Amino acid sequence: MKTAHLASACILGAITQFAAAQTSAALNKADEGRLVAIAQANIAEVAAGKMALEKSANADVKQFAQMMIDDHGKGLDETRKVAMAKNVTLPTDPDAAHQKMAADLQKLSGAAFDKAYVSKAGVADHTKVHAALKKDIADSKDADVKALATKLEPTVAHHEDMAKKLNAAVK
Repeated sequence: MKTAHLASACILGAITQFAAAQTSAALNKADEGRLVAIAQANIAEVAAGKMALEKSANADVKQFAQMMIDDHGKGLDETRKVAMAKNVTLPTDPDAAHQKMAADLQKLSGAAFDKAYVSKAGVADHTKVHAALKKDIADSKDADVKALATKLEPTVAHHEDMAKKLNAAVK
C-alpha cells in the first residue's frame, strides 16, 4: 500500500512539474506579439535585401543589402530559437505593409529603386523597428523576449545609422 501511495505521489509530482514547465514557457499575448513582430521585421529585411541584390547596380546599396540579409538572417534564427522554446508559431512571410512595400519596390529600377529601397527598407523600417525594440526592452515581461530585443537593438541602431548615411549619398 505504501508503494502505491509513493508511486502516486511521484506521478503527481511529475505531472505538476510538467505543467509548471509548460506554464513557464508560455508567453503572454503582448510578448508573443513582440516575438511575431521581430520575426516579421527580420523576414522583410532579408526579402528586401535579396531584391536589392538583384535590382541594384550601386555597389554601396548592394553592400548594405548583403549586410541586411546576413544580419537579419541571424536575427531571424535567434528569434526562431526563442519562439521554439516558447511554443510560438512564427509567420513565414512579411506582414501586409512589407508585402506592399516589396510590390512597390519591384516596380522600380535603377536610381529610383536604390533611393526607394534605402529610404523605405533602410531608413524608415529601421527607425520604426529600432523604436519598437526599445519599447520591447522596456515592456517585455518574458526574460527571453527582453534578452532577444536587447541583443538585436544595437545591430538595428547600426543599420539605421548606416541607412541614413547611405540615403544621403544615393541620388
